[in-house]
Amino acid sequence: MKAEAMSDAAPSSQPRLFTFVGADLGPWAVRTARTLMGDALPPAPCLQVVEGTAVPPSHGAGWALAGITSNERYVERHEKVALVGAQAGLGRAQATRAALIPIRKSAAWWALPQDERRAVFESQSHHIAIGMRYLPAVARRLHHCRDLGPAEPFDFLTWFDYAPEHELAFDELLKALRNSPEWAYVDREVDIRLVREPT
Repeated sequence: MKAEAMSDAAPSSQPRLFTFVGADLGPWAVRTARTLMGDALPPAPCLQVVEGTAVPPSHGAGWALAGITSNERYVERHEKVALVGAQAGLGRAQATRAALIPIRKSAAWWALPQDERRAVFESQSHHIAIGMRYLPAVARRLHHCRDLGPAEPFDFLTWFDYAPEHELAFDELLKALRNSPEWAYVDREVDIRLVREPT
């Protein structure tokens, strides 16, 4: 789901910091917001995706979650080649459905050395292999929050978009990942589903 190994590094000329703002107005209407684990986010009817820093509105519904794109952490060369060759970019005209999924992992996850996290991530959970099955129908971009400091409420924000006819496939992707050993280390997760008018 988080698909942490998919290609996340942005060229230096591209924005790296993004803020997702839950607000009363925005191009994405919130269809559902389910809290799967841990604390919920305050309800908000709409979502804005902002390049750079943003703050929630001072009145009405509001929250803001920030994250940065970064280098791949667990991907191996052959996996990166396959992912780059198969994945689609965000913002396709037909991709009128989206999901923002903030996740926090437990202290036990972060206590593991890198090689053990990689083993859980792919050797045990097959995170990359699962994600590959749903490309290019589902596009995604991973944002790291933990790198911004200890005050961030989540470790990762993953933004997905897809066409309405691929929503069932997206649900299958999430189910497979949530049933994997990796998800034993997740202690907070919110699943926010969104829709926008076709362009």
